[in-house]
Amino acid sequence: MFNVHIHRSKAVKLLLAAVAAAGMCAALAACGNSSSSSSSSSSTSASSSLAKLEGVSATGESGQEPQVHFKTPMTISQKSYAVLIPGTGAKLKEGDTVCYQYMVYNARTGSQIDSTWKEAPSCSLTLNSSMDADFEQVISSQKVGASIAFGTPGSQESSSASGAANSGDAYISIMTLMSVVKTLSKAEGTQVENIPADLPKVTSNSSTGEPSLDFNNYKSDGQFVAQTIIKGSGPVVSSSGSVVVKYSGWVLSTKKLFQSTWNEGNTTASFSLANTIEGFQKGLSGQTVGSQVLLIIPPSMGYGSNAQSGIPANSTLVFVVDILGAGN
Repeated sequence: MFNVHIHRSKAVKLLLAAVAAAGMCAALAACGNSSSSSSSSSSTSASSSLAKLEGVSATGESGQEPQVHFKTPMTISQKSYAVLIPGTGAKLKEGDTVCYQYMVYNARTGSQIDSTWKEAPSCSLTLNSSMDADFEQVISSQKVGASIAFGTPGSQESSSASGAANSGDAYISIMTLMSVVKTLSKAEGTQVENIPADLPKVTSNSSTGEPSLDFNNYKSDGQFVAQTIIKGSGPVVSSSGSVVVKYSGWVLSTKKLFQSTWNEGNTTASFSLANTIEGFQKGLSGQTVGSQVLLIIPPSMGYGSNAQSGIPANSTLVFVVDILGAGN
């Protein structure tokens, strides 16, 4: 399936392999008393068939960067998890979009491969049926502020990841659930007037919000276009933050729809703007939650000469994007 976002490093792939997430600004506070927990003594459990990750512990406060402890070399033979520090915030539930921080360790050497704790949290995890059911049960059974360790066997990823010395090294990913972002179901706001007459014309289903597009004989001059169709009144999308969206995308030359979240169970997509194609970064940054935006993205700000599923090389892309939530 085509995705407008890409992941920043091999370490992120390890994290996503651990939580099986395909992949925000009314955040819930994640605060609490200092605590210490190990994989064998967690007070928070989940109805999951995942194995329990033994031998990993952490100290620290709910919602804060945990200090992780385990003896090396550590062997991980199957996907597993442990709640290291229980959360003290709001209970999570299916459908929530969660902002999180993470760290990834090489289980054999103990070296830290990656950490996001010096950056803004990523709000790119939505708890829904697109996730592996076991991981979804683990995460959705937690409260905001929880730090969860996921063990990934070495066969999941090779030594091409930074910090790995041997093929088959296993990994420990520590995810801290920072907050939940409230989201809309469709664009809500004021219809923009005086939209240039030569642009493609967008109409939306009044009930579902699903857009349809009249290309209006539009011919691209190679320039990037970001035209707000509906102006929302919610928080501003930050260039360094995350967004929750619904979108449809077409190839301009063929007028063919190559993906629509409305056609995929009317689901949302959530991702960090820093990890998207340039056209999404430039077109969504500075917009407001509730807005609907028409993007016309030339190849140089999309995928260039690299063909994608349903997208020929050197294609100009047309997107209609409903911005439903944002996190910093």
